[in-house]
Amino acid sequence: MPNTSDTKPGMASGEHPIPRREGVGDLSSEFRGRGSRAARIDAGKAARQRVPRAELAVCARMERDPIALLKAGDAGRLPNLVPIRYGRMVASPFAFYRGAAAVMAHDLSTLPRTDVIVQLGGDAHLANFGLFASPERRVLFGPNDFDETLPGPFDWDIRRLATSFVVAARERGFGARVQRDVVRRLCSTFRQRIADFSAMDTLDVWYFQFSAENMLAIADTPQNRKKEQAVISKARSQSSRTVASHTTELVNGRLRIKDEPPLVYHTSAANPKEARQLEKEMRHFLAEYRDTLLADRRALFDRYELVDAAVRVVGVGSVGTRCYVALFMADGKSPLFLQVKEAQPSVLEKYLPASEFANHGERVVTGQRLLQSASDIFLGWSKSRVTGIDFYVRQLRDMKGAFDFSTFEPEDLSEYAVSCGHALAHAMAKAGDPAVICGYLGKSGAFDEAIGQFSLAYAEQNEADWSALKAAVKAGQIDALHNA
Repeated sequence: MPNTSDTKPGMASGEHPIPRREGVGDLSSEFRGRGSRAARIDAGKAARQRVPRAELAVCARMERDPIALLKAGDAGRLPNLVPIRYGRMVASPFAFYRGAAAVMAHDLSTLPRTDVIVQLGGDAHLANFGLFASPERRVLFGPNDFDETLPGPFDWDIRRLATSFVVAARERGFGARVQRDVVRRLCSTFRQRIADFSAMDTLDVWYFQFSAENMLAIADTPQNRKKEQAVISKARSQSSRTVASHTTELVNGRLRIKDEPPLVYHTSAANPKEARQLEKEMRHFLAEYRDTLLADRRALFDRYELVDAAVRVVGVGSVGTRCYVALFMADGKSPLFLQVKEAQPSVLEKYLPASEFANHGERVVTGQRLLQSASDIFLGWSKSRVTGIDFYVRQLRDMKGAFDFSTFEPEDLSEYAVSCGHALAHAMAKAGDPAVICGYLGKSGAFDEAIGQFSLAYAEQNEADWSALKAAVKAGQIDALHNA
């Protein structure tokens, strides 16, 4: 019931409520908020009744053709780069997993799922978490890839993340016990942190940042802290200036991006007419991108001049989509590198409601801003006038850092799982409703156990799918360019 007294609960003696402005009327029906924490936790418990936590463990052998699902994702990609994509995916089960988000999206759509909806990252594997900079130049840790972001069942992200830890552990030769322990620690951290965030002040959740210092505090041994500190220190040194020092060269007195085919190259170096057309198109594109920036950031962006752009091949799942690196200069001496990356429809859109955004670049940018504790000041989007392709834009390498999982021992993987659990919990708490998620998760380890069973079973499925890709490459059904 609404409180109709002059003094509201929690109000100090002598304070008065904000008076109602004449003509405004009762705003309570328009600005209801989310309701009480208890009611929202009850809503999560009700969702648990509809889809019990134990059902999330279900992972029957999938009856579908993984190669057909992968090939469907080749549509619209640059044909000359698709073999690089498959060459990278066939290298190992984990590399395959990184590139097979579309396959897992299909599989998750056939399995029991919760109806607790959040903004998903959409491709939440452990290599899509890392270090990045806040605008205040603080090194943070969290999700850093949002190409597939879309609202959907919260369990999809945690299931994809947990399975990635099992796949990585198997690749390192760690046994089933280590695999289960790592996933259990990931899930228990996620569950406990969701409970913590559900009890916090709403603004405090929004402002919270999981930093590099938080990662160091989790480290169990001085040796692990030393290894993490090395990665953090390297990330702090990453900037447009350091990128320029090893990726550019002087050509006729002007700074240019070095060609390193097939991974970095200029598309029109031998065709001056094409080069002029590309430059014209790029300037139209950047003018429209500029309009998506906040006014103060437009003022900063206007101090830079575009001096060069080149194609750049990135990632595993993204290979073949259009991606460019653009070099800008201010005052003739201050470089700025922006990555201009194609935004295709999310692989989740075949199985979930379509994006509300007409431009998929805006979908990616909005998802990133919701899920990250702080985002790149140059984050924006635009569309090619010539091709109609959507793009998003961000800084290429701004205090970004990644960890080398190929060197991880069991304790390293376990500690990293804790950091990812923290970061994913905050992303969902910031973008969604942690109290509803908390109600579904509960206080026991039932959710942890279900996700553990699922992730071990799906890791087996992933390995079978990887073997199918290897066979397709060997049979000549798939063209794969290795070591690129």
